Amino acid sequence: MLQPSSPPSTPPSPQVPARALLMLVLATLGFALNFWAWALLSPLGPRFKDTLELSSFQQSLLVAVPVVVGSLGRIPVGALTDRYGGRVMFPLVTAATVIPVLYLGLAGHDSLPALLVGGFFLGVGGTAFAVGVPFVSAWFPPERRGLAIGVFGMGMGGTAISALTTVKLVDAYGTANPFLVTAGVLIVYALVAAALLRDAPGRAAPTEPLARRLAQTLRLGITWQASALYAVAFGGYVAFSVYLPTYLKTGYGLTQADAANRMAGFVLLAVAMRPVGGWLSDRVGPVRVLSGALAAVASGALVQSATPSLAPLGTLAFLGMAAALGAASGATFAFVALLAPPERTGSVTGVVGAAGGLGGFVPPLVMGSLYGTYGSYAVGLLLLAAVATAALVYTGTGVRRAALGPVPVAKPH
Repeated sequence: MLQPSSPPSTPPSPQVPARALLMLVLATLGFALNFWAWALLSPLGPRFKDTLELSSFQQSLLVAVPVVVGSLGRIPVGALTDRYGGRVMFPLVTAATVIPVLYLGLAGHDSLPALLVGGFFLGVGGTAFAVGVPFVSAWFPPERRGLAIGVFGMGMGGTAISALTTVKLVDAYGTANPFLVTAGVLIVYALVAAALLRDAPGRAAPTEPLARRLAQTLRLGITWQASALYAVAFGGYVAFSVYLPTYLKTGYGLTQADAANRMAGFVLLAVAMRPVGGWLSDRVGPVRVLSGALAAVASGALVQSATPSLAPLGTLAFLGMAAALGAASGATFAFVALLAPPERTGSVTGVVGAAGGLGGFVPPLVMGSLYGTYGSYAVGLLLLAAVATAALVYTGTGVRRAALGPVPVAKPH
């Protein structure tokens, strides 16, 4: 007598709880709004250069200061998120960002020193990234984390909100307006986050002192490997998102509004490709995704170094780099989710996020200085091509070995 056939032995993919999806949406929204605030000065850089008679270097410094502060601030904020969780840290970071936004809108936009002070504290908004990655990662199983963190990474599109709205709001209602609007939105989000955010069940808060946890994090190989990759991938994205309006206005003679709109297109494509990079990494591995993306960045920078016409070659080069930088950013944190110990994800994220932000701090200063010296951006783009090529070689060697080897653990202290 025939027995009924057994069902397939392959276990079904675990279902993601609705609560996890809600937390992902809230975290992504918070990331986007804080990044909107973080990027408020970039679209106004050309305007401040004209009204305050700034040099190219001073303009570059103005838009770079929030980047470096937000980057370095991710290190302690990531460690604090490991300790206190995203439920506490997201509302706290958002509320703290409101203060410099209001200052810049009401009193801090009439001189370079005032703008630099406001930009320094505006950097707090950039630390939201180090809150969201460990918060989201804890809510999803390992085989879904690449995509989930990639979706969260779409919050970097907050810079596109700034690019599309800031100049228009200033032209229509005055310099204070975009800052006041952003502050109002941040206040609402801080209240909503405080009411609705919850940390993942079973989250174990570390008990070691902050300095000891950071020291242990710095002993992990994944920390330095991912930092090197993210400095190129996300650093390149940040650099273009803050400097592209100036580049297009100076190099191609575009109007401020046209340059800001094109920068927004660059940002939106990079944002859309970040979850694609995470999704592909879940399926073919982050090393393959990173290799293809870095090769595309090197090629695009090499083409653009010749300053081709924007239609079509220059536009294609920039869009290709945008897609590649977004995918590489998503793949880098899929790599982190694969190898970082769960109890140190926030600390690793903080260091890696700092490296990415610092990678975005240096290029605008270099580009401004090189243009002031040579009257051309070609050397800067050739340097980007060389750095992307070096990162590609490293991905095929050291990063590949780490991805195929055993999961690293912190060394005893």
